[in-house]
Amino acid sequence: MSLLELKNYQAHFYTRRGIVKAVNGISFSLEKGQTLGIVGESGSGKSVTQLSYLRLLPSPPLKIIGGQVLYQGKDLLSMPNSDLRRLRGNKISMIFQEPMTSLNPYMRIGAQIVEPLTEHLGYDKKRAQKAALHALERVGIPSAEMALKSYPHEFSGGMRQRVMIAMALTTSPEVLIADEPTTALDVTVQAQILELLKSIQKDTGMAIVLITHDLGVVAGLADKILVMYAGRVMEEGNADQVFYTSKHPYTHALLKSTPRIDVPQGVLPTISGTPPDLSRLSDGCPFYERCTFHSEECAVFPPVKKFEVGHDSYCYREELS
Repeated sequence: MSLLELKNYQAHFYTRRGIVKAVNGISFSLEKGQTLGIVGESGSGKSVTQLSYLRLLPSPPLKIIGGQVLYQGKDLLSMPNSDLRRLRGNKISMIFQEPMTSLNPYMRIGAQIVEPLTEHLGYDKKRAQKAALHALERVGIPSAEMALKSYPHEFSGGMRQRVMIAMALTTSPEVLIADEPTTALDVTVQAQILELLKSIQKDTGMAIVLITHDLGVVAGLADKILVMYAGRVMEEGNADQVFYTSKHPYTHALLKSTPRIDVPQGVLPTISGTPPDLSRLSDGCPFYERCTFHSEECAVFPPVKKFEVGHDSYCYREELS
């Protein structure tokens, strides 16, 4: 049994301008100790997928259309709010993308880290304070004792991001959803945080869902990679399969537009056009308008095409030149 599994999960936003099909049939499984990397352009549905099944988005306008989200065999979509609340922040934890909007500006940092410890683990105040101090020290925040008494606005963006990471890890979750966890950090601190996540994962068996635009991060950390576009999975496989034998034109285009230090590069190519309007999606491949390999058959969304074990692509074309 997988630790976390999504089966044909669909979530749409019902708005005045139409139905926005933000998540349009996502499936994946996550095992204990495994890291799943999810990549794609902004607006691909990477974050919305995770936020929606955890009920962290307002409903309405969000409406879950279908599918299943199973945590240890239990469907989160049919779970009462009270039960999901006990899981969320405890067994399933999340590092949010925007720390300034995720942290409460009226509460001190210490109080915000202590809260999940007392709420989910039943720690008394003294034990929770000690655990909060250790959490800040573990993510490299200097003068951690003083930091506990500070407010979010007194920290830089990178420091706030480290606070978010510390909060997410305090309860020792079984699943960590990391949404752009190193965006506001310089490369040195970024490497330290990624090493910390790998170390904790090795010690505890924690599974990680890593959402990022940085293909270099997933290359070094992820066991499996999902490439998303317009609310769908375009390709999935391990790092070698996705990076060296990519089969989907969208994956190919993303990789070509990524800076590399191992080969000479002039002006980086870009993907022409813009992502589609999710309220006006056709039944075909959503990458059709921007794809240099499109044909008439792309008017119908392609079935999965399997290559090596675990390497799937949703495209009629097999080889890219």
